[in-house]
Order: sequence, then C-alpha cells, then structure tokens
Amino acid sequence: MANPEKQPFLTDVKTLRARAREHISKGNITDTYVGDPKKTIDILQAVLATEIVCWLRYTVHAVTATGLSSEGVKAEFMEHAKDEQGHAMEVAERINQLGGKPDFNPEGLVSRSASQYVEGANLVDMIRENLIAERIAVDHYRELIRYFGDNDPATRVMIEGILAKEEEHTNDMHDLLVAHEGKPMLKG
Repeated sequence: MANPEKQPFLTDVKTLRARAREHISKGNITDTYVGDPKKTIDILQAVLATEIVCWLRYTVHAVTATGLSSEGVKAEFMEHAKDEQGHAMEVAERINQLGGKPDFNPEGLVSRSASQYVEGANLVDMIRENLIAERIAVDHYRELIRYFGDNDPATRVMIEGILAKEEEHTNDMHDLLVAHEGKPMLKG
C-alpha cells in the first residue's frame, strides 16, 4: 500500500503554480490530463458529424413534413434541430479546447457520423427515422461515457449532458410514433 505521506491527496499550492507555468502552450492539457487528446479529438469529430447530420435531418423534416396533424410534429422537429445544433457547438468548442480544429466540412459528413441522413417519404417515416437516429446516438454516447470515464471528466460530463437530451428526444419520437401509428411500441 502506498504511503500517504509520499502521495498527498492534494498537491501543494507552490507545485500547482509551478506546473501551471510549464508548457502553457498546451492550454488546458496539463500533466493531470490522463486522456489521449488526439484520440479524444478524433472521437469528438465523429460526434460532431453525428450532431450535424441529426441537425440537418431534423431541419429538413421540420420544413418538409406535411399532413393534417403535421404542425405539432414540425414544431417538435424544429425544437430538436435547435438542440442538435447546440450539441454540435458544444462538441466543436471541446475539440477546440483540446487543441483540435472542428471539422464542419460537408464532404464526408455522413461517413463520419454514427447516425444516418434519411429524409423519409411521409410524416410517420420521418418520425421513425428520427427515433432510429436517436437510439443510435443514445447507445453511442453511453459507450463514450464509459470510454472517457475518469480519464477525461470534462468530455465525459459534456457527453452525459448531450445523452440526457438525446434520451428525451428518443422518448419524444417514440411518443409521436405511437400517436401517429395508433399502437404502443413499448411493453409495460
């Protein structure tokens, strides 16, 4: 067992100050960051692409949805599009904080994304495609939370916040699908 006197719980202030002055060009990547910034940036580029694809899909659905009961659904799609845009900006900011350049290039966006861009032929198809995309995001983000763990708590906490919103979106899309198909999908 390690001797507590040799490994203090808290670093003394003088050491913290000295370490802060070293390698200041690394920004927030200090000696206590135990993650792999390059790997994290690569992962976050895929998350950014996923959020952009979801933002675009929800936006086109909000614009093109038609039908007698489409107005409420269109409003829900637009609200979700705004959330996805916000997520994309959060992720882009984190990439920047880690010393990367967020990749907003449309070329290859879908291939970098975990979710797909499917427009859907009608309102129910649109809802279904959004539900599928949200389920993909939920599973993917849960995996990322486990991956980042304590190695990069700031990235983990950001993904946890996004996950909570994606779970809400999943529930919304499920409820809309049940309402528009007239049959419950979840077993109680």
